[in-house]
Formats: sequence, C-alpha cells, structure tokens
Amino acid sequence: MSVWQSYRLRLQRKRWRIRAFRKRRELKRIADRTSEIRQDDILVFCTQRNERVRLPYFLDYYRRMGVAHFFFVDNDSDDGSLDYLADQPDVSVWSTSAGYKRARFGVDWLNWLQMKYAHGHWTLTVDPDEFLVYPFCDTRPLRALTDWLDASSIKSFSAMLLDMYPKGRLDEQPYQPGQDPIEIASWFDSGNYTMEPNYLFRNLWIQGGPRARVFFADQPEKAPALNKVPLVKWDRRYCYVSSTHMLLPRGLNQVYDEWGGEKASGVLLHAKFLDTFSAKAEEELARGQHYAGSVEYKAYAERLKDDPQLWCKWSERYINWRQLEILGLMSKGNWA
Repeated sequence: MSVWQSYRLRLQRKRWRIRAFRKRRELKRIADRTSEIRQDDILVFCTQRNERVRLPYFLDYYRRMGVAHFFFVDNDSDDGSLDYLADQPDVSVWSTSAGYKRARFGVDWLNWLQMKYAHGHWTLTVDPDEFLVYPFCDTRPLRALTDWLDASSIKSFSAMLLDMYPKGRLDEQPYQPGQDPIEIASWFDSGNYTMEPNYLFRNLWIQGGPRARVFFADQPEKAPALNKVPLVKWDRRYCYVSSTHMLLPRGLNQVYDEWGGEKASGVLLHAKFLDTFSAKAEEELARGQHYAGSVEYKAYAERLKDDPQLWCKWSERYINWRQLEILGLMSKGNWA
C-alpha cells in the first residue's frame, strides 16, 4: 500500500469517528447500567428493531457464554422489545427514531457507544439472529477464547456468517419466544462459497450459501457478504466501516493466514429464516432503510412469492463446532 493510501485510510477512520460522535445526539438513553461494568467484562453491542420474539433466547445464549453486559440501540420498535430490554438487569439501552440508513445502517450509533464504553474490553457486535460458535464452545466459556487471544497478542477474531434454514417451508414451524432457533433452522450449505481478497482493507470477501443459491441465483455477485469480524479487543481509536464486515485500522481485518496456514476462527449461526421472515422482509422493504436501495429485501420479496424452500439434497444438518471445522468453515488454529 502506498503512503497516500495509508494516509487516506487514516483520514477515513478519523471521519467515521467524528461522524459517530455527532450521531450520539440521535440516541436517547432509556436504561443506563454502565456503572456496573467491571474492567474485564465481555460486552455485546447490538442494534434491533421489533425483535421481541428473539430477544429472550439471544440474551440467554450469550449470558451462558459469559457475556456480562449488553448494549442495545432500539430503532423505533413498536412490539414491546424496548420495554423488555429496559427491564433486563444487565442491559443498557438507547432508543432512536432516526433513519437507520443515515446512520450507516446502525454502524455510527454503535461506533459511538463503543468509543465511549468499550475501550479495553473484548466486544462482540452481533444482530439478534446471530449466534457465535467458536472452537471448544461446548466446553469452554468465551473468556477462555479471549484469554487465549490476549496471550497470543491477537486483537480480533473472525466468524463467517452461516445462514441456517429449516427443512420444508419457512413458515411451517412457528417459532416461540425463548426457543433455540437452531431447533427449527438446523440446516446449512456446506460448500458453495466464494472468497475474494480485498487488498485495500486486507479482508476476505465471502459470498454464497442459500441466499446466493435461491435469492440471487441470477446475480450471485450481489449476494450478501458473509465475512465478519464480530469479536474485537476494543480501542477507542477503532471503528467499524461496513457493518461488522471490516474495521479500521485495517490490520484488524487480517484474520486469515496469507501463506495458506490456519488461524483460529468461528462461525455466526444466522437464524434469519424462521416463520417470522416473510413479515419481517415485507416490513423492511417498505421502510427502505437497507443497503443499496434495499436490493437484498427486493430479492427476498420477489422469491417469496413462490414460497421457496431453502433446503436441498446437499444441505447439511448442524451438529456442533467440530463438524464445521471438518467442513472447513472454521478452525481452532493453534488453540489447543
């Protein structure tokens, strides 16, 4: 990279941080329990809108993993989720009716909260339908992973977004609050993925899975990105650039071995495709607050007319993290 490109990235990072500072005015504090956060606590950051049905299991999943405190930005929910979050003893929540798109799809709001509250903490930035799976997660808490990352002087940990789906119609099995969504959406694509290096930001751009296969079959290059860096030892100088797909400084994105070896990585089980999906897709398409003119939700709306089934004869049923490692979707690297 040239000196000029490096300088431009530093300016870009400064601009995103200033933008996040200005966007703080859009956030209204509803419940602030940040005084209870301890120096070594692991934190979760999340934006949400009308996800009341998902929140009980989401909170329970990450509490059991060892997360100590949750930060939520509620974007104008009307389903009771804001009140539910405000009542949780380990949650701090802000609300806003400002445009999701104008906040760079929520990134500005979370960058501000992370800048203010996350310095020195391991932070996990996820959506309410994303569930982190990491090596040994069935026997070791998240703290064991972050301790190993600290000991190895590693500041970020990647996780590929793995779209999960049911066998049969999406609306065949109703999802209940508090239920593990993977009980319903227990299948995934194991092999139809493409990777392309982004030399400017040093990350790998991953696409594929059922969304590319079903919703973007004619234009797979427009399928949503699946590469994520959700777990970061935060510093107030950092910022996310595009959702959790990449950060600045760009060294945080280099979570793969350029010479063909393996670095430790995880998977985010993406439980998007439940019986709630159709109504959610219609709502978000009508709002028009998503990336690239909501092209993703337009594709959903077009295919949902045909009541598609995502399951196919090549689908794999999820078992555990070791299965995902065998399939090459994640790795324990040299963590033993």
